[in-house]
Amino acid sequence: MRIFKTPSIVRKVFFKRTWGFSMDTNEVFLTFDDGPHPDITPWVLDYLKEQDIKACFFCVGENVKRYPEIFQRILDEGHQVGNHTMYHTKSHKTTFKAYKKSIAEASEWIPSTLFRPPYGRLSSYRAHKLSKEYKIILWSWLSYDFDNRVSIRDILSNAKKNIQGGDILVVHDNYKFAERQKELLPPLIEVIRAKGLNFGKIPL
Repeated sequence: MRIFKTPSIVRKVFFKRTWGFSMDTNEVFLTFDDGPHPDITPWVLDYLKEQDIKACFFCVGENVKRYPEIFQRILDEGHQVGNHTMYHTKSHKTTFKAYKKSIAEASEWIPSTLFRPPYGRLSSYRAHKLSKEYKIILWSWLSYDFDNRVSIRDILSNAKKNIQGGDILVVHDNYKFAERQKELLPPLIEVIRAKGLNFGKIPL
């Protein structure tokens, strides 16, 4: 079973993270994880520019270091950026000292106080400590664009049913599933706009 929509009880228990915003708004917040990468990020940027959409890119520091011109384009075109650690570091697989070091190293390349832990995994203790320096941004709707076992049709059906104002949406600009993202993103945007929703920037 895939949980597209983050349960309200999870949002209440893990309150040191930002999961979404007021449902009274007609805006949703589109976010991309794992880039930048030349196999997918330029395509995403071209599409967002064509659609006049601003998004937030949670970037991996080593990718920014490797592809600085793509990262600069993200900034130049008015998108937000966030820290996704230096090496897509797993919080549950490393010490807190090493984890903080990965975040700090990434911050040298990514000028942002927004942070998203890879895989969304972060203990309450670590979230409490990191929240003193960063705004921890998670999500209220997960696309499963990375999971080939979930069909594009099912993703779009769930989006039509469950996405609402205030939601933070997660997709990826990860080269491993670039073609799948190219297939998903345009109809996903159509579904969201058909619901009368607009795309906003994450409040800082």
